[in-house]
Formats: sequence, structure tokens, C-alpha cells
Amino acid sequence: MIIKKRNLPVLVLILAGGVFLAFRSLGFGGNPNSKYEKIVHNVGEMLEQIHYSPKIIDDKFSEEVFKKYLSDVDVEKNILLQKDIDALSKYRTRIDDEILGKDGLDFVPAVSVIFKKRMLEAEQIYKEILSSPFDFTVNESANFDYDKINFPRNESDRKEVWRKRLKYLTLERYADMLEVRETNKGSKDFVVKTDAELEKDARAKAMNSMDRFFDRLKLKANDDDDRFNIFVQDIVQSMDPHTDYFPPVDKRYFDEQMSGHFFGIGASLLRDEDGNIKIASLISGSPASKSGQIEVGDVILKVGQGTLEPMDLRGYFVEDAVKVIRGTKGTEVRLTLKKKDGSVKVISLIRDEIVQDELTFAKSAIVNTEKGKIGYIYLPEFYADFDNPKGNRCSIDVAHEVMKLKDEKVDGIVIDLRNNGGGSLYDVVQMVGLFIPQGPVVQVKDRDGKAQVLNDHDKSVLYDGPLEVMVNEYSASASEIFAAAIQDYKRGVIIGSSSTYGKGTVQRNIALDKSMGFMEGNSELGSVKLTLQKFYRINGGSTQLKGVASDIVLPDILEYSKNVREKDNPDALPWDEIQKADYSPWKYAYDINTISNESRDRTNKNLAFSVIKDDAQWLEKQNEKEYPLSLEKYSEEQKQIKTKWKEIESNSKLQKEIDVVGLPEDAGKYTGDPEKEKRYGQWLKGLRTDVYLDEAVKVEDDMVTQKNVVYRQ
Repeated sequence: MIIKKRNLPVLVLILAGGVFLAFRSLGFGGNPNSKYEKIVHNVGEMLEQIHYSPKIIDDKFSEEVFKKYLSDVDVEKNILLQKDIDALSKYRTRIDDEILGKDGLDFVPAVSVIFKKRMLEAEQIYKEILSSPFDFTVNESANFDYDKINFPRNESDRKEVWRKRLKYLTLERYADMLEVRETNKGSKDFVVKTDAELEKDARAKAMNSMDRFFDRLKLKANDDDDRFNIFVQDIVQSMDPHTDYFPPVDKRYFDEQMSGHFFGIGASLLRDEDGNIKIASLISGSPASKSGQIEVGDVILKVGQGTLEPMDLRGYFVEDAVKVIRGTKGTEVRLTLKKKDGSVKVISLIRDEIVQDELTFAKSAIVNTEKGKIGYIYLPEFYADFDNPKGNRCSIDVAHEVMKLKDEKVDGIVIDLRNNGGGSLYDVVQMVGLFIPQGPVVQVKDRDGKAQVLNDHDKSVLYDGPLEVMVNEYSASASEIFAAAIQDYKRGVIIGSSSTYGKGTVQRNIALDKSMGFMEGNSELGSVKLTLQKFYRINGGSTQLKGVASDIVLPDILEYSKNVREKDNPDALPWDEIQKADYSPWKYAYDINTISNESRDRTNKNLAFSVIKDDAQWLEKQNEKEYPLSLEKYSEEQKQIKTKWKEIESNSKLQKEIDVVGLPEDAGKYTGDPEKEKRYGQWLKGLRTDVYLDEAVKVEDDMVTQKNVVYRQ
């Protein structure tokens, strides 16, 4: 059966990004003069002609893109002035004409000219403000909810916005320094500074932070590609939240994330307080490790590609640095490193394949209980290496983990899909097939309204015992298809947050270079991860917006949070339903009511879940207030928040560990690689104190001991 499920279809479907069917060339017209015009025009035609539910690209659409772009280039609304927005308003209803090729691309350059001027002004403003002490006895507050504030009306308003932001930035550091002084005064060699000295040091730290921020800001402001990429992303995301534009380097990075493999040097990075990109750890056997010239703590100053001029990483974030260090297998990358002794060296490395299987791929463990043995499978995403027929696929790996657990004679299996954002649609269909006889798994509908049922064609069932699926609000897309199918077949129990994320759309990566054809996912113009279909449960309902409701709901820290689920996005596609598929429920379905009641009795008596629920409500209210700028009120508030978070952290971890052990086959898997061995050990350790896994295992025990199974009504 495993071999049969390995065979791939000609057309591959993907959910969290990539997806589904072959397209003929649509013969887009036009002959734009520049690369940017080509991209914008091709994107516009692609959205109109292929997107599942395209909005009309008209003045209304133009206004939405206009607003998005200005919010993205000036997120905190402290660079541009309202009069700048007014001056740019002539483009408010002309962006649709730019997209459709009726006008040149004038909007982004116009914004750029104004932004660069205002950015230099803002740089002088923060330097001036941070040159003088702050008075933290004044009772005032600041609003940092940027969606609810307007651009400054004039220069005076902008300076006031900056003053409050910088005061809060300094206050955070000043309060920390006071706490350190209080804790360490009297200690040997500790220098006790005055309040004034600490305030000055706090402003210096804030100045350093702002200098780094503006280094990055100026770098992005002067990068035509970066400014343009933001514009195209705002265009496509005005259609729906999951249509994305990928420049070539971002597309490569996305593919690496999906496959679990990448070509690089084998070093993890971090960004320190001073904004430096540092080596955090080395993977044994990697180019970085084998060179013998790179050490943990080294600062990467520059990255060179072959014969090209090295790129200065000043102002870069870790993800940006990772993208330029990774590349094609066998190619050279040159790192300019500042060593711990202050010396600077240039190290040449040849990129090689790096596989972080201990982080990326499915893995399993066993939880020993008083009643028996429960198997646990963790799947971080529905990964698939589409470019390598022999590469890892989650459905194959999960099947392997199931067989390992069956060999250990477990009494039940828990599959953990918490924080799993989705991935390969083909693989989720195959994975559902491991637990059911042949039958429909999911329905997919295109923009023409035609629905297709995707079936598991394998009559055999790899595992027919008690099954449970753990989810939370970050379980999305393919995770929701899996959970919905298991629920609709009454094959197992879904446990977790009240509902999952609510992403019921299907995307495919399509190259923007027409000459390459749409089956290519990469081109020099980049690609679009385009929403082409919606998927539906076999019961006919969509998971879009509503997600999958858990059979057993556990209190969750994000239950009351806004801007977490799909339904919180104004551009999300609506919920709907279609005709149900023809399927028969699992003949050994569990009595969910009894199991749910037993779980509810436990969680109601569980102090940990009560605290999590109460604290979740309290923390959400904190996001709706203004921030104090006086030391007294700030310190009081921070004390409350720290107390709440300590409650959450302590109650989210079991006081009495559950008995979680790795499988014998995995015991020596990472021997010889200290970093991988350490991370695997930390994973097992985390499971032993996981309050949610503890309850999931108790539910699984209830399922195992349930003698007379009946169909759920």
C-alpha cells in the first residue's frame, strides 16, 4: 500500500502555496517597455483571467491598493505627512490604469521621491529628540495602533508622534536598567549608576536601535526592486490574502521551505541587540562546520556571490541574510566575518545540500500511560519536494511513522497538526487514505463552478485503531482538510481550539514570464502564488472562514485574539457550501458525547486551563489600550503583564511530567551531530510538560477503553 501511495499524478495540487492544474498559455497581449511594466501588466491579466474570484480592477480596487501601499511603506505613519498623501491622491484612482497598461508606472516612483525626502527629515527628528533627556514623571500615553491613527497633519504633529514613540522606546530600556541596578547593587564589581546616567544610557540604546532601523529603511528605500515588489504584493493581496507575489529569490526560499531541503552553508543565524547578524550554531558535516574557520559568535559583515560585489548586511534581518547566503548547490559564497578577537576575515565556502530533518519532517514518540501506550506523531507542515522524485513527502513519512508505532503495539495514535499551516494537497489526500478505506477526501471547485471530488483509491487501511487529531487556530489549509475528513467520516476525534484558521482556498505558483509557460513556477520576472480554487469538505461545507470546529474544545491563549484567523481579514473570500459527496461513515465510530463529557469534566477541574482562559481574556484587553509614558504607570503595567505571562507559562507546562519516550529506531538517528541531537532531545522534553498533549492522551485512553462503539448521531 505504501508503494501505491507514492505514485504521483501528472498534475500536482498544493495548498499553502503552490498548486493544482496545468494551464494553457492565455496569450496575454501588450508589449511593455520595462521589466516592471511587464510584471504589473502580466499580474493584472493573470488576476482577471485566472483568479478564482477576481475583483474588478477599477477605481475602487485602485483605492484599496493605494491605501495598502502607503500603509506598507510607512507602517507607523511617522514618515509621510497628510499633505503628502493629499499630493499623491491624484493616483488614488489611476493605479488600475497602470495595472491594465493604460498608463505608465508613475505611482511608486512618485511615492519614492516624497518618501526619501521625508525619511531624511525623520532621521534628523529622531536624532534631535534623543539628544535631550526625557521626563518620565509626566502622566501621558501613546497610541501605537497604526490602523486607527492618521498621518500627521503637519511637521509639529510628526515631531510629537516621534517624541512619544522614542520616549516609549527609551522608557522600555530605562525600566530594564533600573531593575538590573536594583537586583545587582551591592554585588562585587557592579557599578551603580545614577538615574540620570541610566536615562542617558537608555537613550543611547534607543539611538542605536533607531540608527539600525534607518540603515535598513534607507537600504529598502533606495532599492527599486524592493519598493516595486511591495507594490505588486499589495496588488495581488487586494484580491485575497493568499495570493502572493514572489520575486525569484523569495520563490526559491518558498520552495526550500516546502521541501525541507536547501543549499547553503549549514549555519543558523541570529540578530543581536546591536543589529549584527551572527553565527548561532553550526550543523555537523556542513560546509561551515567542515571549513574549520567559522565559529559560533562570528559576525557576518558581508556576503559575496561569485564575482559579484559583496552585499553589506548592515540593517538586514535574519530572514534577509538567509536568502542571500543560500543559493545553488556547488556555487561559491564568500563571507566577510568579524571574529571574536576583532579581526576581519573573508571565508570562501561551496554551498551544499542541508537537511534539517529533526525540525522539518514528521516524527513520532510514545506516551506511556497507566492504561497502555499511546503513539504520537508530530507533523509541522504538509511538505513535499516536487523537484525530486526521491525527496521527502509527508504522506510517505507519516505512513512510516505509523508503521513504527504499530510495531511498538500502541493502543491509539494522536496526530499533532497544531501550527501546521498546510502544504501539499496531494499528500493530504494520501494521508487521509492511511486511516480510511477508499472514498472521497475533499472536493475542489474552480472559478467556473465545476466541483471535482478527490478520492483515496486504496481500499486498504494502514491503521484502524483509535485516532485523534490535535489542532489550534494556526492549523490551516491542508491541516483543515485532514481534520475535516477525519471528522466527517467519524473516524476519530478532533481536539484543540474552538476552530482552526479557516483557509479554504487552493493556490498554484505560476511564472510571470509568458514565454516559459504556466507550468513553470520560476522566472526572472518572479511568480504569483495564485488562488485558483476553493476546497470543500465531503459534507459539502467549506472550511473557508469557519475552519474546522473541534469535537473537544480546550481553552486557548489566542481564543479571544483579533487578527489571528482568516475571518479577521477583510479581503478573505466568503464561506459557502456545495453538494455533499457520496461517502459512508467509519463503521466503528466513537461515542463522541461520552468522550467529550469526560474531557470537559477534567478540564473544568484543571487549574491550568482555568488560568489560561482567564488570562487570555485579560491579555486581549491589553491590546486595546494606549501605552503609558510615565515610569510609574509603565512599571505597574509591566508587573501585571509579567505576572500574567508567568501564570500562563507555568500553567501551560505540567508540574508532573508525562512519560514520553523516543522510539528505538530514532534513538541513535542524530548521534554524531550534537546540534540535531540537542534539538531532538528538547522536542521530547517539551512534550513531557505539554498540558494539551496530556489531555489529548487522556482522551485517547477514553477512546481505547470505550467498549461499545456507536455511530455519532
